[in-house]
Amino acid sequence: MKAEIKARNYTREFLFIMEQRINAFEKGQGAIKAMMGLEVYLAKSTIEKPLLHLIKYRVSQINGCAYCLDMHSKDLRAIGETEQRLFVLDAWREAPFYTERERAALTWAESLTKITEGHVPDEVYEIARKQFSEEELIDLTLAVTTINAWNRVSIAFRVEVGTYQPPTLKAHSAE
Repeated sequence: MKAEIKARNYTREFLFIMEQRINAFEKGQGAIKAMMGLEVYLAKSTIEKPLLHLIKYRVSQINGCAYCLDMHSKDLRAIGETEQRLFVLDAWREAPFYTERERAALTWAESLTKITEGHVPDEVYEIARKQFSEEELIDLTLAVTTINAWNRVSIAFRVEVGTYQPPTLKAHSAE
């Protein structure tokens, strides 16, 4: 009997199509404006923009945020990221095509995102510290915490997936 109930719930999970609960961008304009302030700050960071997007994509993979995965995969592709690196990102430790700086950032981002597994270990800090200045490490930490917050907003309110278009694509399609 338990197996039958479990199978039924498993099937129901795959048939479930999410509907947006609240349009946080419309109903929570003050909160969204505050979060966008963090994005404006991060856009001026000395950390490379492709790396920031790669971190946002990886954190969104960990958190299972479909909206953010859709957004950041499109952003990454729009700035020239390869499909190969996106497809393999979940197993980046086993792949040869990520730089030491990217590996340090990914390790840092994963440790901060999976905080319930323990605090960020000293060895992870030392790896990140070798690749990033103190200011960059603060900015990287802010980028990770910000995407974690966006993931939680998008997951909580079931933001509609698939509608996002990167700014560069929007500009080209308007011509």
